[in-house]
Amino acid sequence: MAELLFQREVYGKTLVELGKTHSNIVVLDADLSGSTKTRLFCKAYPDRFFNFGVAEQNMMSTAAGLASCGKVVFASTFAMFATGRAWDQVRNSVCYNNFNVKIVASHAGITVGEDGASHQAIEDISLMRSIPNLKIIVPCDGPETREAVIAAFQTPGPFYIRLGRSKIETIEGKSAFKLGKAYAVREGKDVSIFACGIMLHAAIKAHEILKKEGIYARVINVPTIRPLDKDTIISCAKQTKGVVVCEEHSVIGGLASAIDEVICENAPVKTVRVGVKNRFGQSGSPADLLKEYNLTDLDIVAAVKRVLSK
Repeated sequence: MAELLFQREVYGKTLVELGKTHSNIVVLDADLSGSTKTRLFCKAYPDRFFNFGVAEQNMMSTAAGLASCGKVVFASTFAMFATGRAWDQVRNSVCYNNFNVKIVASHAGITVGEDGASHQAIEDISLMRSIPNLKIIVPCDGPETREAVIAAFQTPGPFYIRLGRSKIETIEGKSAFKLGKAYAVREGKDVSIFACGIMLHAAIKAHEILKKEGIYARVINVPTIRPLDKDTIISCAKQTKGVVVCEEHSVIGGLASAIDEVICENAPVKTVRVGVKNRFGQSGSPADLLKEYNLTDLDIVAAVKRVLSK
């Protein structure tokens, strides 16, 4: 069985690893370092860690100030607070100035679970994708999280990296992360399934179900939402009979919208979205919520069949 890892635990360990050889890294948190796992960096390098309490707006403004002085700043909190509560500061203080601030937000999507709608960020990619200069990454598992954090550190400018709450299975045999690249994890000629984050796991399961029925779906991991790999998207749209896009996010403004924009302009083809449709989240177990919001492997199978039926 593939290894199960917390993305946020991997993030914390990667910060410690980077901090050993890069003294210009500073880490900020908003009273959630135990959950975001930035406490690992705090324990290793207490002089370079700052806790702002429940004051995310202040944290982002300070992150911008530190970056203006040459620091590489990692700022973390839950996705709902990093993008919703602090949007003004992210836009005007961080991104307008193109500062070297890496916003790594955990507890994204409805799989936050029992914390309920107030903590389930299903609009965060949409909010961040509307801001210029900001690069956006949604890793699919632990190893890809590590690679994404390192890439963000090595690349100048602001980033938004979206992580989940629960342990997720490591996907074996996938290509190494490269900023701005999407890549196939399963091959197929009938339909292209694009997915990011935890939905890649569901897409792979759907691929196996469909294969038993004689339907061959190409599954493409899209960890970088911006810059988007337009060439791969256009190529897949032209080579298969239709497209399904899967994300643990609203179907408005996220990965599905980004891919729709590319396809509409370059290779129009039937597209079906698997995501949260005009609803808030609610309290429940992650598994029950994925079923309630139609984000399972079986929902992806049904979406593929809708594409092929048109």
